[in-house]
Amino acid sequence: MRRQWWAARATAIALLAGGGVLAAGAAPAWAGAPPASTTSGATQEQPADPAAAMKAAAAASARDYVHSIAVSKLPAELRVSAWNALRSTRGDAAIAEWMAPGGGYAYTKQRLKDSRTQNRSFCERVVATHTAQFSPAVRAAAEKALKGSDADRAAFVKSGYAQAQKRDRESRAADVEHRLEVSAADREFVAALAQHAPGEQVRVAAQWALRPGATDADIAEFYGYGWATGGSLDLEAYRLHVSDAETARRAALSQLIAKAAAAEEAVKGAADAAKARAEAEAAWKAVSEHAGGAQKAWLAEQEAAAAQAENWRGIAKAAKESANELWKGIGDPADANQTSWAEEQAGATASAGFWKDMFERARDAENRVKG
Repeated sequence: MRRQWWAARATAIALLAGGGVLAAGAAPAWAGAPPASTTSGATQEQPADPAAAMKAAAAASARDYVHSIAVSKLPAELRVSAWNALRSTRGDAAIAEWMAPGGGYAYTKQRLKDSRTQNRSFCERVVATHTAQFSPAVRAAAEKALKGSDADRAAFVKSGYAQAQKRDRESRAADVEHRLEVSAADREFVAALAQHAPGEQVRVAAQWALRPGATDADIAEFYGYGWATGGSLDLEAYRLHVSDAETARRAALSQLIAKAAAAEEAVKGAADAAKARAEAEAAWKAVSEHAGGAQKAWLAEQEAAAAQAENWRGIAKAAKESANELWKGIGDPADANQTSWAEEQAGATASAGFWKDMFERARDAENRVKG
């Protein structure tokens, strides 16, 4: 059994060092656009006004994207703000304003820095990552704070968490019968995570568990909740990062398409046709460059999410195969993280497909205005 347990650990360490690619599943709700095969119909059918068709496709996809945020796992404030934009009677104009710099999305992101919002998020994260089996006092105190007032949550963040954490440590130390033994192999694995884990916050959590003066209790707490907490923070950070970037890209796309369409229209009856065509071509080239850059960015995100999904798949497998009590608390969070990262990977694939379609439409427009 010990040999099987170490083999599972060695497999997980190899995954941490190298990573891998996980086959994408169904696209999650936040994917932001249907695949290119769905959105490229207007190009294939060659409508009378392809520029107008592209504007319409971008606007429809923008609405889908905002809807995906409304039903996502992003912070509640962003979801509510997205719903408000979708429910506006001003239609596409409200969506465009919400995504624009300084618009509803940006305003709501600023609100996320409010201490009351951060305190609630902290309490929610503690409940999600601290099990009643390993951290009963912390879990109970966090649940109580969530049900209480803003002041209750602030008090939990300021001192309640540390106090409950101390009670849990004392209880674990006194429980001789169920005391968790930390071996050299356990420390070695945490050291591997500190160096090679794909998530920054997991690396930070592992490094903290190995800091000068740390004890076996710190290693046990890393396995008990620190690992899961780091994984949760990495997932949250990724989701906010991609939504920030994509919202900015979508806002810019609408403006670039509108400018290019106007430039193309200006070619008709222009006194200097050559100059007008050159300006229209340059405008459509700006669209294609923007779309091409966005596609490359999403392909990179796809690889990053795939590496995380494969990493957590390996960890979940190792946890299930291990007889070590330290590993029992990470199995379920690892399974959940693997699923979440696979969804992020599928969403990145779908978004890359949307931008590929926009790129191809813009390149067609460049060739069209050349005459």
